Amino acid sequence: MSGAWDGIEEFVSVARAGSFTGAARSFGASVTHMSRSVSRLEARLGSQLFHRTTRSLSLTEAGRHFFETGSRLIAERDDAIAAMTASSSPRGHLRITCSYTLGEQFIGPILRGYAQEYPEIAITCDLDNDVVDLIRDGYDLAIRTGHLEDSRLVATRVASRAMVTVASPGYLEAHGVPLRIGDLKGHACLMGSNSLWQFARGETFRPEGRWKANSGIMVLEAALEGMGLCQLPRFYAAPHLRSGALREVLSAECPEDEPIWAVYPRPKHLSPKVSTLVERLRAELQGRLSGEDIPATALTG
Repeated sequence: MSGAWDGIEEFVSVARAGSFTGAARSFGASVTHMSRSVSRLEARLGSQLFHRTTRSLSLTEAGRHFFETGSRLIAERDDAIAAMTASSSPRGHLRITCSYTLGEQFIGPILRGYAQEYPEIAITCDLDNDVVDLIRDGYDLAIRTGHLEDSRLVATRVASRAMVTVASPGYLEAHGVPLRIGDLKGHACLMGSNSLWQFARGETFRPEGRWKANSGIMVLEAALEGMGLCQLPRFYAAPHLRSGALREVLSAECPEDEPIWAVYPRPKHLSPKVSTLVERLRAELQGRLSGEDIPATALTG
């Protein structure tokens, strides 16, 4: 690359890696090349992009703005090239983000199969339970659930997940089985990321208790140890419901299944690397979420 593009890819690589050494390794160039390229870019822009000390490297305010712009330029260039060769196999670098358990147990196997089928694809998968900004952070695709609000994004429904309310038999024997949603007020509730539990006909319940974690696995394990009731996606509980380690309660009050979306910035749907993966997710993810072939040990750490 030369001319107007000089230094932009090197700068974006350094910003993502957090160091010149890490960026040089992933970029396939020397540290000297990376440093000089960024310095020349700063001179052309007339702005300092990084705060540099002997121990740390961080983006300046101008650097944060240019990182967003530079990441978008690179992605749009790559997508434009890919769109012109849409009949060819997917290729290039695919960056995807999703939540921890969904990624580790269900998305990961699909991505591995995808990478094995298309050897010209390089995949980076970042697991994060928080919602990240796909455009700002340079992601091609995210897997998300529930209601979506960002109008800059396109969403394709690839699967759905059922929610269940469960507890261990020992807990229910000691504290009784709730027969109505209102009965939950008298029970120890194990709370996850959602502040409200959802039920049929739009009814909700605000759980209270001594245990709260932003990890579904931690909530599940507390339920298995008889600490209380919890509401989780069925794929967490399925093997334990089959084994009898958990029992479902209020089954007649289950909410409607929650959609799972493949979400991507608007230009990305033109890219074979994204469109092909979305089709694979639609074909495979729902079957994996059924939990029929997921052993109990897979969801207990």
